[in-house]
Amino acid sequence: MSPRLSKLHPEQADSATRQIFEQFLKERGNIPNMFRTVAHRPEIVKTMTAHFRAVMDTGTVEKKLKEMVGVRVSHLNHCEY
Repeated sequence: MSPRLSKLHPEQADSATRQIFEQFLKERGNIPNMFRTVAHRPEIVKTMTAHFRAVMDTGTVEKKLKEMVGVRVSHLNHCEY
């Protein structure tokens, strides 16, 4: 089954979204697929990135544990990434 929405490559994104993509590449070495898909709506990818950073970069739970929970939930939901 092919996806309904494509994942944008950096060269397909507007300049503000490209900056977000470049930051992900610098920090993680990749651009998460959910952000590449949401990039069809630049105003949403901007707020989604802010929310993602607020969840992942603050609080008392270690970032590594938060990431492991995300991977586990994705696995339980049969996500393909």
